[in-house]
Amino acid sequence: MITNNQLIIWLNIAGVLIAYAMMGGSLWYAPVDFSTKGYWGMAILMLSVSLINAVKYRFEDHANQDRIRQLEDAKNEKILRDYVEEKV
Repeated sequence: MITNNQLIIWLNIAGVLIAYAMMGGSLWYAPVDFSTKGYWGMAILMLSVSLINAVKYRFEDHANQDRIRQLEDAKNEKILRDYVEEKV
């Protein structure tokens, strides 16, 4: 069974593939020299790689911040537990 998350991922993949197909078609039929088409193609490829890297690093940064927050929460919990045990 497909979950909501998987459905969203597949819709995004389909959207990207459709966008690349449409971009490829417009690049193929553009009334410019072959070298210009190659330059535009390289720009599309580099933009795609940059987008993937930006999303990846943003996700990793968010995961690291979550880990730091969890460590700080655990440390604070231990400090509070030790303090309460000393008072009892």
